[in-house]
Amino acid sequence: MSCLTDCPASASASASTSASTRAAPRRGHDAAQVGSRGSLTQIALLALLALVSSLALGCRARPRADRPAAERAAAPPAPALAARLTAAIEAGDFPRTTSVMASQHGVLLYEGHFGGTDADTLHDVRSVTKSFTALAVGLALSRGQLRSVDDPAFAYLADLRPYAHDEPAKAQITLADLLTMSSALDCDDDEEQSPGNEENMYPQQVWARWAVALPLRASYSRDAHGRGSFAYCTAGAFLLGQILERAVGQPLDRFVEAELFAPLGVAPVRWNRSPTGEVAGSGQLRIRAGDLLKVAQLVLDRGHSGGAQLVPETWIDRMLTSYVKPSPSTDPRGIHGYGYLMWQRPYATSCGETTGWYMSGNGGIHAVVLPARDAVAVVTTTNFNTRGMHDQTARLLEEHVFSALACD
Repeated sequence: MSCLTDCPASASASASTSASTRAAPRRGHDAAQVGSRGSLTQIALLALLALVSSLALGCRARPRADRPAAERAAAPPAPALAARLTAAIEAGDFPRTTSVMASQHGVLLYEGHFGGTDADTLHDVRSVTKSFTALAVGLALSRGQLRSVDDPAFAYLADLRPYAHDEPAKAQITLADLLTMSSALDCDDDEEQSPGNEENMYPQQVWARWAVALPLRASYSRDAHGRGSFAYCTAGAFLLGQILERAVGQPLDRFVEAELFAPLGVAPVRWNRSPTGEVAGSGQLRIRAGDLLKVAQLVLDRGHSGGAQLVPETWIDRMLTSYVKPSPSTDPRGIHGYGYLMWQRPYATSCGETTGWYMSGNGGIHAVVLPARDAVAVVTTTNFNTRGMHDQTARLLEEHVFSALACD
C-alpha cells in the first residue's frame, strides 16, 4: 500500500520479534531476515489534500511540530519518489533495507518500512549510537559537568587504576582525541590484529577495565594541529560513555534518555550492555526509524527542538567540523572527513553536489543531515559486515531520495 499522506501505522506489516539486547559482536547478524515488501507513508502538498484524501482514505499531512501552524510548510509533491524507491526496494535492488525516511524543510517526504518491520520496530543501529554519545558530551560540557574537550580523558577514569600501560602518552589522551578517533590507543576496528579491535572487547566481563588497559600505538604522533592519525576505535567511544557517567553522576542511558531523548519524544529505546551491565554508548542501541529521524533533525536545526535549545549551537557546529581524514583502510576513495563521532562526505542531489554529515552504523545504517538542502534522511538495514554496505545506502539515497529534493 502507498499513499501521499501520513497513513495509519496499521498499513505496515507487524514487526518481527526483537533480538536480545545482551552484548553481541559487531559482526553478529542479530536482526531479523529482511524480505522485499513493506509499507510506506509519504507527504504531499496540503493544496492537494482533498485529492489525496480521496485516494488515501483521508490521511493528513504531518507538518513540522515545532513551527506555528501559520508557518508550517507543505511538502513538495513527490509521487515519483514513492513509486521509484518502493519499486526498487521490492525488486531487490537494495537488499535487506528495513526502513527509509526523509524530510525536507521539517516536513516528512517519505516513510517506508520493509521486511516485516513497521513504524514501531526497534532497529539495531550499531555505531550510530556513537553520535548520540557525542551529543551527550555537548550537553555535559554546556552544564559544566565536563570542563573542556581538551581535558585528559583518563583523569576521569582514575577509579579504574591500576591498569596496564599507564604511561604519559595515555595520560595525554584527551576527550577530543576520543571524539575524533585519533587517540594514541592501539585500537583499530578495521585491523583484525589490533589489540583494541572491538571484537576483543565483547567477551570481556568488564569492558571498561579492558579498554583502559589497552596498549599504545608505537608510532603515534600529532600533526601541527595537535591531532593524531585516524583509527576507528569503538573502545574509545565506549570510554567516552564511561567518562560521561562519572561526570554527570548517573548511568549513561538515564542521562541521555532524560536530557536528550525525552524532550524529542524519543521512546522506547533499548541499550546494549556488557555482561556486567555497563551501558554501551558505542553501539547497538535499538531505536525506531522515526525517532532516529528526530535526532537527525535536531542536528540539522543546530540543537533546537520544540522552541528550546536542547544542545548548544556551538557544539553542533563543532560536531560538524572535519578534524581528521579517515585512514585508507576505512575510506579507500578518500572522500570522507570526520568530526566529533560524525562522518562527512559529498552527496549528489537534484541541486548538484552538496556536503552532508551522517551518523553511521555497521550494515549501511545512515542518518544523514544535508544543511544546504535543509533535509535529513534515515536508512536502516541488516547488511551487517557486508562488502559495499555503505555504498549501497549512499546509492539508494542519491538515486532515489536526494534526487527528489526541492532546490529552494
